[in-house]
Amino acid sequence: MLNLGEIFPDVSSQSTAGAINLYEYLGDNWALVLSHPKDFTPVCTTEIARLAQLRPEFERRGVKVVLISCDSVDDHNAWAQDVAHYCGSQVPYPIIGDESGQIANRLGMLDKDSDKMVTVRAVFVIGPDKKVKAIISYPASTGRNMDEILRLIDSLQLTAKRTDVVTPVDWKVGGDLIVKPGANIEGQTVIGLPSGKDYLKFVKN
Repeated sequence: MLNLGEIFPDVSSQSTAGAINLYEYLGDNWALVLSHPKDFTPVCTTEIARLAQLRPEFERRGVKVVLISCDSVDDHNAWAQDVAHYCGSQVPYPIIGDESGQIANRLGMLDKDSDKMVTVRAVFVIGPDKKVKAIISYPASTGRNMDEILRLIDSLQLTAKRTDVVTPVDWKVGGDLIVKPGANIEGQTVIGLPSGKDYLKFVKN
């Protein structure tokens, strides 16, 4: 299993967009790599449909999206038609075929609790430096919250540019930021605490 801060491996395979080399496809962009358990399944269909609808949001953030499961490219292409019919949008992202499960196994995506070769609902956010910035794993029974993934990307991109701040609980773009411990920012508000320590400091975004 990959850890935060590690380099995300390069992958070359066939996909719904033809032969793909991951690094070439991503270039110097931020990336979102997601696995789904199986084509032609209901929860996966709702997830990929939502991703398709959110294409403008990912493009606005400069994020390349790549999907993968242990299905054939032919199955991916056929299933993508179902997804498009359901949501009214074509699937605009390459879906990597991995019938052997070799890529999913290499990336630590396989569901160890399943007697079939299926992936968990893995989420990897990758920075322009190809390092893993965030990892989330959902079980097959639970569809992902794509708005939360966008929020996560917003936080990661902001704190990559501003190293003196971090984002608090339930933060959204435009919300107040927390001043990173050890830093001080003009206009910050220090919250008085019983300990007398001044570690909780907010600043307007």
